Amino acid sequence: MLHTSSCSMVCLLLIPAFVQAADSPEWPQFRGPAGQGHAAARDLPTSWSEQENVAWKCPLPGKGWSSPVIAGNEIWLTTAIDSPLSEAEKAERLKGTTNSQPLLVSGKLSLRALGVDRSSGKLLHDIELLVEPSPQGTHATNSFASPTPVIEAGKLYCHFGAYGTACLDTVSRQVLWTNRDLVVQHENGPGSSPVIWGDLLIFHCDGSDLQYIAALDKRTGKLAWKTDRTGAMNSNPQLKKSYGTPLVAEVAGQPLLLSPASDWLYAYDPAGREVWKLPYEKLGFSLAPRPVVGHGMAFLCTSFMQSELLAVTLDKEKPQIAWRYGRQVPQVPSPLLVGDEIYLVSDKGIATCLDALSGKVHWAERIPGNYSSSPLLAAGHIYCSNREGETTVLAPGKEFRVVGTGKLDGQIMASPAAIENSIYLRTDKALYRIAGQK
Repeated sequence: MLHTSSCSMVCLLLIPAFVQAADSPEWPQFRGPAGQGHAAARDLPTSWSEQENVAWKCPLPGKGWSSPVIAGNEIWLTTAIDSPLSEAEKAERLKGTTNSQPLLVSGKLSLRALGVDRSSGKLLHDIELLVEPSPQGTHATNSFASPTPVIEAGKLYCHFGAYGTACLDTVSRQVLWTNRDLVVQHENGPGSSPVIWGDLLIFHCDGSDLQYIAALDKRTGKLAWKTDRTGAMNSNPQLKKSYGTPLVAEVAGQPLLLSPASDWLYAYDPAGREVWKLPYEKLGFSLAPRPVVGHGMAFLCTSFMQSELLAVTLDKEKPQIAWRYGRQVPQVPSPLLVGDEIYLVSDKGIATCLDALSGKVHWAERIPGNYSSSPLLAAGHIYCSNREGETTVLAPGKEFRVVGTGKLDGQIMASPAAIENSIYLRTDKALYRIAGQK
């Protein structure tokens, strides 16, 4: 169904709706309990290598950039096992595409959930959820299993974009339901992670052909609602697609789903009705970063062509852009809000600290490498992991200070998780538990 109404709203408070107790050992979704990249972990090391501060290393089959989610003594991730094609088959599959990006094409895909023992690092479960006989091409830097799953109360919800969604019972390890009805042309592969809101599992479907947001009944997998994007976009189909992850926030005592898409930030109620939308005022598409919230504002990156950070004020009758910043703003990594400062790590390795209220620059410095992973605040430090396998650990504050570095074999594309005294890093080869001596 399509909802197209709008209304004004007085928004006095904006806090993430997913909040757990500070001592909770759970990491249920992309970027942690509140989806903001904050961890309640403690006593974390600020340096490591393959020989130092690695509690265990678990090799992972297949390829996937999804981040780990954690419940009890189990860590869950998704992966894809692909079947190779001949060069002739690849050429045939790419016929007719208008996408100028470097693409990977595959034969039949096996889309799987992996369960790892948190204590030992042993791979406990490798469960096939879905099979895709003829997948779309995906960008050379992406994977077929990039969306991060959501876990709660013995259920794991895994989303693979146009290839489908599945619910796994983590106790019986049975697939409870699948849904393969919602298909768009991603062009560059799946990227949007799902969120839970009550009995709903919500995700973006912003392709080059169709653009909408959808909710499944998490108990049955059946479609609960589907709402088309209503904002005008560029006529070029390649500039309509996006890969963002929504965020449920509490605004003036009511839940509101903030949903960044191409050219527009949307807000929806639990029934999927559009409450309002706000244009970026400049071209913005292929959004990957998840927004963060605080100080009565939402902070989001517009990604391509030239990414900007927008501070959207929600404490007035009508949402508006309070300030914008356009130098070395990330296209893929999400921003991080810590107190009165907001931190950015650009894809090319420029770290920036801004005043969240005004957009004033405190510092902008280069850190090593290229980035897809989103920064993490944990144990009083900011962890920034690059595609080359190196993590730079920064001290939050108005002065730039590096407090340590860590280096692992392989690429880091996934965002980290951290609980208790450990940080969990996924490379293209393995999952690591990094822990100090305490």
